[in-house]
Amino acid sequence: MRVLLLGSGGREHALALRLAEDPTVEQVIAAPGNPGIAGVAELREVVATDPESVAALAVEVGADLVVIGPEAPLVAGVADALRAKGVAVFGPSAEAAQLEGSKTFAKDVMTAAGVPTARAHTCTDEAGTAAALDEFGPPYVVKNDGLAAGKGVVVTEERDVALRHAAECGRVVVEEYLAGPEVSLFVVTDGDAAVPLLPAQDFKRVGDGDTGPNTGGMGAYAPLPWAPSDLVDEVMRDVVHPTLAEMRRRGKPFSGLLYVGLAITASGPRVIEFNARFGDPETQVVLALLATPLAGLLHAAATGTLAEHPPLRWHDGAAVTVVVAAENYPATPRTGDVITGADQPGVIHAGTARRAADGALLSAGGRVLCGTATGSDLAAARNAAYELVRGITLAGSHHRGDIASSAIDGRITLPS
Repeated sequence: MRVLLLGSGGREHALALRLAEDPTVEQVIAAPGNPGIAGVAELREVVATDPESVAALAVEVGADLVVIGPEAPLVAGVADALRAKGVAVFGPSAEAAQLEGSKTFAKDVMTAAGVPTARAHTCTDEAGTAAALDEFGPPYVVKNDGLAAGKGVVVTEERDVALRHAAECGRVVVEEYLAGPEVSLFVVTDGDAAVPLLPAQDFKRVGDGDTGPNTGGMGAYAPLPWAPSDLVDEVMRDVVHPTLAEMRRRGKPFSGLLYVGLAITASGPRVIEFNARFGDPETQVVLALLATPLAGLLHAAATGTLAEHPPLRWHDGAAVTVVVAAENYPATPRTGDVITGADQPGVIHAGTARRAADGALLSAGGRVLCGTATGSDLAAARNAAYELVRGITLAGSHHRGDIASSAIDGRITLPS
């Protein structure tokens, strides 16, 4: 099998590593990829959000499967263009990707499907936003209705901060706050059959103790020792299958990766958001524990044969990833700084580039690298991940020092 992987971040590097080790995969081609992905794949240039260019590249390289990493190409209709060329693609259509592309659309689907989620209002002006904030009260939750690279959500006790964020976004969804620990659940689906992966937890705030502004994610771990034993079964029954059924009813079947972001509240799991692709950095830890070959699983979803795929197999133990971010991230990051230590096994490239003059590795984004490690338990995996981070040098960089610590110490409690 020849696999074309679309994207250039840490999620795509993690996917590339697993795809390349699949015995059924002859070659991985990544577009545009990054210096880390270059170690296991042929890199090709492409505008990832240009459907026709991506489809032409897939035909040129003879791709048997295209895996779309980021959300923007999905919303732009890249999967549709590939299917029109007869190419198997792991990723939803542009219409189905609106589950991530529009918070309003996702809420409408959830309401119609009876999915447990937060009450919400879509607002387009200050008066409507103010009324919604007053109805739900603090903490205030304001979400950009469209794509925002994981940074379009503000959760704050300050009403003026919430109003300012809404004004900057234009069209927003204001929600009631859901109290409880958060969970990320990835579900592979062909539109009918659905297979859950291991639940994970990521860390959106930039600072230790969940302080500071939201980011695209500063670290993650799996599995979740504190999660209810029936969590996945409950979410599949009450969230995933009703949502897939509603999408089929609307004539917009969802095929690909359904990311279910959850809060475990006193009333049970409630959906915070849907995404239409693998989450970053949760992908790094979930795939590190997956023993089943990845390409066959994704190809089954892409070709409508997921129900025939064997049950998934998982490695014992745990996985932790810690993100090394550039100076000033999540605001405008400083880029162009030399990196050392990124050649350690387990270091995932998220925002890197090569200097043309001498091939030096440089920072080229906000989230630059991820130290990803496995261990016999969470504590061992965490220690190994931070050992990787300590071996990385990047001027001005920062990372959280508390990834997975609450879970290890038994400090995560479920509301009652």
